[in-house]
Amino acid sequence: MTSTEFRIGGELGVRRLGFGAMQLPTEPGPARETSLAVARRAVDLGVTLIDTAHLYGGGANEELLAEALYPYADGLLITTKVGVARTGPAGEWRLDGRPAILRDQVDQALRRLRVERIELLQLHRIDPETPLSDQLGTLRDLQTDGKLGRIGLSEVTVAELDRAREIIDVASVQNRYNILDREHEPVLAACEAAGIAFLPWRPVAAGASGAQAEIAAVAAELGATPTQVALAWLLGHSSVILPIPGTARMDHLEENLAAARLHLPQAHRDRLDRLPELG
Repeated sequence: MTSTEFRIGGELGVRRLGFGAMQLPTEPGPARETSLAVARRAVDLGVTLIDTAHLYGGGANEELLAEALYPYADGLLITTKVGVARTGPAGEWRLDGRPAILRDQVDQALRRLRVERIELLQLHRIDPETPLSDQLGTLRDLQTDGKLGRIGLSEVTVAELDRAREIIDVASVQNRYNILDREHEPVLAACEAAGIAFLPWRPVAAGASGAQAEIAAVAAELGATPTQVALAWLLGHSSVILPIPGTARMDHLEENLAAARLHLPQAHRDRLDRLPELG
Protein backbone atom coordinates (compact mmCIF):
# COMPACT_ATOMS: atom_id res chain seq x y z
CA MET A 1 0.00 0.00 0.00
CA THR A 2 1.33 3.45 -0.95
CA SER A 3 2.34 5.52 2.06
CA THR A 4 0.59 8.88 2.31
CA GLU A 5 3.20 10.55 4.53
CA PHE A 6 6.92 11.29 4.49
CA ARG A 7 9.34 12.69 7.05
CA ILE A 8 11.56 15.34 5.47
CA GLY A 9 15.02 15.17 6.97
CA GLY A 10 13.80 12.14 8.88
CA GLU A 11 11.70 14.23 11.26
CA LEU A 12 9.43 16.78 9.55
CA GLY A 13 6.24 14.86 8.80
CA VAL A 14 4.06 15.95 5.86
CA ARG A 15 1.43 14.42 3.65
CA ARG A 16 3.08 13.44 0.41
CA LEU A 17 0.62 15.14 -1.96
CA GLY A 18 1.17 18.85 -1.51
CA PHE A 19 0.35 22.10 -3.27
CA GLY A 20 2.44 24.40 -5.45
CA ALA A 21 1.42 28.04 -5.03
CA MET A 22 3.19 29.49 -8.09
CA GLN A 23 0.04 29.80 -10.21
CA LEU A 24 -1.94 31.81 -7.64
CA PRO A 25 -2.59 35.39 -8.86
CA THR A 26 -1.47 37.95 -6.29
CA GLU A 27 -2.72 41.23 -7.79
CA PRO A 28 -5.61 42.96 -5.94
CA GLY A 29 -9.04 42.00 -7.22
CA PRO A 30 -11.32 38.98 -7.61
CA ALA A 31 -8.51 36.71 -8.80
CA ARG A 32 -6.58 37.37 -5.59
CA GLU A 33 -9.64 36.59 -3.50
CA THR A 34 -9.93 33.29 -5.33
CA SER A 35 -6.24 32.63 -4.64
CA LEU A 36 -6.80 33.13 -0.94
CA ALA A 37 -9.77 30.77 -1.02
CA VAL A 38 -7.83 28.10 -2.95
CA ALA A 39 -4.94 28.21 -0.48
CA ARG A 40 -7.31 27.87 2.46
CA ARG A 41 -9.21 25.07 0.80
CA ALA A 42 -5.97 23.17 0.19
CA VAL A 43 -5.29 23.14 3.91
CA ASP A 44 -8.91 22.25 4.68
CA LEU A 45 -8.48 19.23 2.42
CA GLY A 46 -5.47 18.05 4.36
CA VAL A 47 -2.50 19.55 2.53
CA THR A 48 0.46 20.00 4.89
CA LEU A 49 3.15 20.92 2.32
CA ILE A 50 2.90 24.14 0.31
CA ASP A 51 5.67 25.32 -2.03
CA THR A 52 6.43 28.94 -2.91
CA ALA A 53 9.50 31.05 -3.80
CA HIS A 54 10.92 34.55 -3.78
CA LEU A 55 10.78 34.43 -7.58
CA TYR A 56 7.00 34.15 -7.56
CA GLY A 57 6.15 37.83 -7.73
CA GLY A 58 9.26 38.94 -5.89
CA GLY A 59 7.82 37.65 -2.63
CA ALA A 60 4.19 38.53 -3.39
CA ASN A 61 3.29 34.83 -3.38
CA GLU A 62 4.77 34.43 0.10
CA GLU A 63 2.72 37.40 1.31
CA LEU A 64 -0.43 35.92 -0.23
CA LEU A 65 0.05 32.63 1.60
CA ALA A 66 0.60 34.41 4.89
CA GLU A 67 -2.56 36.46 4.37
CA ALA A 68 -4.52 33.32 3.59
CA LEU A 69 -3.16 30.97 6.20
CA TYR A 70 -1.55 32.82 9.14
CA PRO A 71 -1.71 31.81 11.94
CA TYR A 72 -0.67 28.49 10.46
CA ALA A 73 -2.32 25.19 11.30
CA ASP A 74 -0.25 22.76 13.32
CA GLY A 75 1.91 20.65 11.04
CA LEU A 76 1.62 22.95 8.01
CA LEU A 77 4.94 23.36 6.18
CA ILE A 78 5.39 26.27 3.80
CA THR A 79 8.67 25.86 1.98
CA THR A 80 10.16 28.68 -0.05
CA LYS A 81 13.12 29.15 -2.38
CA VAL A 82 15.83 31.79 -2.76
CA GLY A 83 18.67 32.44 -5.20
CA VAL A 84 16.96 34.22 -8.11
CA ALA A 85 16.97 38.02 -8.00
CA ARG A 86 16.28 41.11 -10.10
CA THR A 87 19.97 41.91 -10.33
CA GLY A 88 20.51 41.60 -14.09
CA PRO A 89 21.93 44.57 -16.04
CA ALA A 90 18.44 45.88 -16.81
CA GLY A 91 16.86 44.75 -13.55
CA GLU A 92 15.79 41.40 -14.95
CA TRP A 93 15.63 38.15 -13.02
CA ARG A 94 18.81 36.10 -12.97
CA LEU A 95 20.44 33.40 -10.87
CA ASP A 96 22.12 35.11 -7.94
CA GLY A 97 23.53 33.05 -5.12
CA ARG A 98 25.82 35.66 -3.63
CA PRO A 99 25.77 35.47 0.18
CA ALA A 100 24.33 38.97 0.63
CA ILE A 101 21.45 38.20 -1.75
CA LEU A 102 20.64 34.90 -0.07
CA ARG A 103 20.71 36.44 3.39
CA ASP A 104 18.44 39.28 2.31
CA GLN A 105 15.94 36.98 0.60
CA VAL A 106 15.77 34.72 3.64
CA ASP A 107 15.14 37.72 5.89
CA GLN A 108 12.44 38.96 3.51
CA ALA A 109 10.82 35.51 3.49
CA LEU A 110 10.79 35.38 7.27
CA ARG A 111 9.02 38.74 7.36
CA ARG A 112 6.55 37.97 4.59
CA LEU A 113 5.65 34.53 5.91
CA ARG A 114 5.47 35.95 9.48
CA VAL A 115 7.70 33.28 10.97
CA GLU A 116 10.92 33.26 12.96
CA ARG A 117 12.24 30.15 11.22
CA ILE A 118 11.71 28.60 7.79
CA GLU A 119 11.53 24.87 8.34
CA LEU A 120 12.56 24.02 4.77
CA LEU A 121 14.41 26.49 2.55
CA GLN A 122 15.52 25.48 -0.94
CA LEU A 123 18.15 27.02 -3.19
CA HIS A 124 16.13 27.77 -6.32
CA ARG A 125 19.07 27.12 -8.63
CA ILE A 126 22.83 26.84 -8.22
CA ASP A 127 24.42 30.09 -9.38
CA PRO A 128 27.35 29.11 -11.65
CA GLU A 129 29.04 32.46 -11.00
CA THR A 130 29.23 32.00 -7.21
CA PRO A 131 31.23 29.21 -5.56
CA LEU A 132 28.89 26.49 -4.34
CA SER A 133 30.64 26.53 -0.98
CA ASP A 134 29.70 30.22 -0.60
CA GLN A 135 26.06 29.60 -1.49
CA LEU A 136 25.54 26.58 0.70
CA GLY A 137 27.86 27.86 3.40
CA THR A 138 25.64 30.93 3.73
CA LEU A 139 22.52 28.81 4.09
CA ARG A 140 24.31 26.58 6.59
CA ASP A 141 25.22 29.67 8.63
CA LEU A 142 21.59 30.82 8.55
CA GLN A 143 20.61 27.37 9.74
CA THR A 144 23.09 27.63 12.60
CA ASP A 145 21.60 31.05 13.44
CA GLY A 146 18.19 29.41 13.78
CA LYS A 147 16.59 31.09 10.76
CA LEU A 148 16.40 27.85 8.76
CA GLY A 149 15.45 24.36 9.84
CA ARG A 150 16.43 22.31 6.78
CA ILE A 151 18.03 23.05 3.42
CA GLY A 152 17.10 21.72 -0.01
CA LEU A 153 18.17 22.15 -3.62
CA SER A 154 16.35 22.61 -6.90
CA GLU A 155 17.16 21.46 -10.44
CA VAL A 156 20.43 19.69 -9.67
CA THR A 157 22.36 16.80 -11.18
CA VAL A 158 23.61 13.78 -9.26
CA ALA A 159 27.12 15.25 -9.28
CA GLU A 160 25.86 18.56 -7.88
CA LEU A 161 23.87 16.75 -5.22
CA ASP A 162 26.96 14.79 -4.22
CA ARG A 163 29.02 17.99 -3.96
CA ALA A 164 26.32 19.71 -1.96
CA ARG A 165 26.11 16.83 0.52
CA GLU A 166 29.79 17.38 1.32
CA ILE A 167 28.84 20.86 2.59
CA ILE A 168 25.33 20.50 4.05
CA ASP A 169 22.72 17.93 4.98
CA VAL A 170 20.38 18.00 1.97
CA ALA A 171 16.79 17.49 3.08
CA SER A 172 15.06 17.82 -0.29
CA VAL A 173 15.54 18.09 -4.03
CA GLN A 174 13.06 19.83 -6.34
CA ASN A 175 13.60 18.85 -9.99
CA ARG A 176 11.35 18.76 -13.05
CA TYR A 177 9.84 15.29 -13.25
CA ASN A 178 6.59 13.64 -14.31
CA ILE A 179 5.21 10.47 -15.88
CA LEU A 180 6.28 11.61 -19.37
CA ASP A 181 9.51 13.39 -18.42
CA ARG A 182 11.91 11.22 -16.42
CA GLU A 183 15.19 12.88 -17.32
CA HIS A 184 16.06 13.17 -13.65
CA GLU A 185 15.48 9.51 -12.78
CA PRO A 186 19.16 9.21 -11.68
CA VAL A 187 18.64 12.10 -9.26
CA LEU A 188 15.50 10.46 -7.93
CA ALA A 189 17.45 7.24 -7.40
CA ALA A 190 20.13 9.13 -5.48
CA CYS A 191 17.45 10.71 -3.30
CA GLU A 192 15.89 7.31 -2.63
CA ALA A 193 19.25 5.90 -1.56
CA ALA A 194 19.82 8.79 0.85
CA GLY A 195 16.24 9.20 2.11
CA ILE A 196 16.01 12.70 0.61
CA ALA A 197 12.58 14.09 -0.26
CA PHE A 198 12.08 14.55 -4.01
CA LEU A 199 9.58 17.30 -4.90
CA PRO A 200 8.84 17.11 -8.64
CA TRP A 201 7.93 20.43 -10.15
CA ARG A 202 5.66 20.26 -13.18
CA PRO A 203 4.36 16.91 -11.86
CA VAL A 204 1.67 16.84 -14.56
CA ALA A 205 2.62 17.73 -18.15
CA ALA A 206 1.46 17.13 -21.68
CA GLY A 207 3.59 14.87 -23.82
CA ALA A 208 3.52 12.77 -26.95
CA SER A 209 0.03 12.13 -28.31
CA GLY A 210 0.41 8.36 -28.01
CA ALA A 211 1.48 8.64 -24.39
CA GLN A 212 -1.39 10.99 -23.63
CA ALA A 213 -3.81 8.50 -25.18
CA GLU A 214 -2.51 5.72 -22.95
CA ILE A 215 -2.92 7.85 -19.82
CA ALA A 216 -6.45 8.74 -20.93
CA ALA A 217 -7.23 5.08 -21.52
CA VAL A 218 -6.04 4.09 -18.05
CA ALA A 219 -8.02 6.96 -16.55
CA ALA A 220 -11.19 5.86 -18.33
CA GLU A 221 -10.76 2.29 -17.14
CA LEU A 222 -10.33 3.42 -13.53
CA GLY A 223 -13.02 6.09 -13.52
CA ALA A 224 -10.46 8.83 -12.90
CA THR A 225 -9.00 11.78 -14.79
CA PRO A 226 -5.65 11.73 -16.63
CA THR A 227 -4.29 14.22 -14.11
CA GLN A 228 -5.23 11.96 -11.21
CA VAL A 229 -3.59 9.00 -12.93
CA ALA A 230 -0.37 10.97 -13.47
CA LEU A 231 -0.25 12.02 -9.82
CA ALA A 232 -1.14 8.57 -8.50
CA TRP A 233 1.64 7.13 -10.65
CA LEU A 234 4.13 9.52 -9.03
CA LEU A 235 3.00 8.58 -5.53
CA GLY A 236 3.44 4.90 -6.29
CA HIS A 237 6.66 5.23 -8.28
CA SER A 238 8.82 6.15 -5.29
CA SER A 239 8.18 6.60 -1.59
CA VAL A 240 10.35 9.75 -1.51
CA ILE A 241 8.31 11.59 -4.16
CA LEU A 242 6.22 14.49 -2.82
CA PRO A 243 4.27 15.94 -5.76
CA ILE A 244 3.28 19.61 -5.51
CA PRO A 245 0.70 20.19 -8.28
CA GLY A 246 -0.38 23.79 -8.59
CA THR A 247 -3.59 25.45 -9.73
CA ALA A 248 -5.57 28.63 -9.25
CA ARG A 249 -8.91 26.83 -9.64
CA MET A 250 -10.88 25.23 -6.85
CA ASP A 251 -12.17 22.35 -8.99
CA HIS A 252 -8.67 21.50 -10.20
CA LEU A 253 -7.39 21.60 -6.62
CA GLU A 254 -9.99 19.09 -5.50
CA GLU A 255 -9.33 16.92 -8.57
CA ASN A 256 -5.59 16.92 -7.86
CA LEU A 257 -5.88 16.03 -4.19
CA ALA A 258 -8.32 13.21 -4.89
CA ALA A 259 -5.42 11.45 -6.65
CA ALA A 260 -4.12 10.39 -3.23
CA ARG A 261 -7.08 8.00 -3.00
CA LEU A 262 -6.65 6.49 -6.46
CA HIS A 263 -5.31 2.94 -6.54
CA LEU A 264 -3.37 1.93 -9.65
CA PRO A 265 -3.49 -1.85 -10.17
CA GLN A 266 -0.14 -3.35 -11.14
CA ALA A 267 -1.27 -4.07 -14.70
CA HIS A 268 -2.11 -0.40 -15.23
CA ARG A 269 1.10 0.71 -13.54
CA ASP A 270 3.10 -1.53 -15.88
CA ARG A 271 1.49 0.17 -18.88
CA LEU A 272 2.28 3.61 -17.48
CA ASP A 273 5.86 2.63 -16.66
CA ARG A 274 6.46 2.03 -20.39
CA LEU A 275 5.23 5.47 -21.50
CA PRO A 276 8.64 7.12 -22.10
CA GLU A 277 9.41 4.30 -24.56
CA LEU A 278 6.25 5.22 -26.48
CA GLY A 279 7.01 8.93 -26.60
